[in-house]
Amino acid sequence: MSHVDLDLDLEELSSAEDFLDYFEVPYEPAVVHVNRLHILQRFHDYLAAADDATLDPPERRALYAELLLAAYRDFVESDARTEKVFRVFKLNEPRTASVPLSDLTGPRGSAP
Repeated sequence: MSHVDLDLDLEELSSAEDFLDYFEVPYEPAVVHVNRLHILQRFHDYLAAADDATLDPPERRALYAELLLAAYRDFVESDARTEKVFRVFKLNEPRTASVPLSDLTGPRGSAP
């Protein structure tokens, strides 16, 4: 298998089940049914962080299988709300803001 073959194979995959089957990752259909987009996004995030440029095709395929398994397990052991893969789950998180004291006090000597 060459890099081109692996890339072509990946282009043909469209569903979470396709990816899991291709990489021979055992899965529970009920988990995938509920979390398919989350699993694929987490897999994508893991791939983006992976350093696979120097790997030969079998090593690259093994790495991808490992990352997909990790993405799947994230949602077996947790849930979408906890994992916060998508931006919508992060919208109501507490945020820290800092305001300089000078912005609060205004210039000296000015009265409202």
